[in-house]
Amino acid sequence: MKRLHHILPIVLASLMQALPLCAQQPSTKEVTNVKMFGIGSANILDTYLSPEHYNGFEFRFIDQTERHKVTTPTLSSSMLPPSGDLDTPRWTTTLTHQAQISISKPRSEDANYLYGLYSFIYARHRHWHLRSNRLELKAGVQGEVGGGFLYNTRNGNNPAQARIYLNIAPSASARYLFNIKKMRAAVQYEAALPLLGVLFSPNYGQSYYELFSKGNYDHNIVFTTPFNAPTLRQMLSIDFTVKRNVFRIGYLGDFQQAKVNNLKYHAYSHLIILGFVHRFNIQKIRP
Repeated sequence: MKRLHHILPIVLASLMQALPLCAQQPSTKEVTNVKMFGIGSANILDTYLSPEHYNGFEFRFIDQTERHKVTTPTLSSSMLPPSGDLDTPRWTTTLTHQAQISISKPRSEDANYLYGLYSFIYARHRHWHLRSNRLELKAGVQGEVGGGFLYNTRNGNNPAQARIYLNIAPSASARYLFNIKKMRAAVQYEAALPLLGVLFSPNYGQSYYELFSKGNYDHNIVFTTPFNAPTLRQMLSIDFTVKRNVFRIGYLGDFQQAKVNNLKYHAYSHLIILGFVHRFNIQKIRP
């Protein structure tokens, strides 16, 4: 008992010293932010406003942030990931903001479509790493919400159309790391195909005055599937380093379309993408 009486204070003092260390375990998050600018062609059809196809130019800004937890830092602040064996994450969270605007005309060139849209995408992906981490495959699901407008400068009645939607889509990507002489590079392809969603649309012949002033609802909230709204967004790009900075160049094809309430709509975009990739680590102390 005397020995226990002498040992017990030593044990308690050791535990008290160890508690702050246990309560301050570091948690590291690796963050990849990509800011991209796109310019290219747009083709728009909206039979609520006009039966004509409108063609023109589109400008788009994309801000994409990917986060995942790591136990071993994999890279410095602006480098492409190394190709050796790493303690790689299994799940990532991706947040994407997109803002686009386009100006288009019909064949007669006697009117203009002014089109603007903002969308937000939240995605979760599972990772697989192959060939000593040179090949990365991702698959998961994403939710997207968007809102915007389409304005026809020629129409007197019903000159504008609202664009509001929400959809859920499986998404996947493949990324391969390689070297061009001494330059690190990566080529990647990603795609998303919405399966379920909801879309706001006036009915054929229904005015916005009738809908909002008189409150005459006529199936204006429509459920969408690939059968009535086949949609695809895909991007092929290359990341390359220049003096420890990572740049991106690629192609974005965005094909949005729907056939609901006896109306047809589509917005096809073919864009050249230029961007800057920035990677960094965030270390948090968690209790």
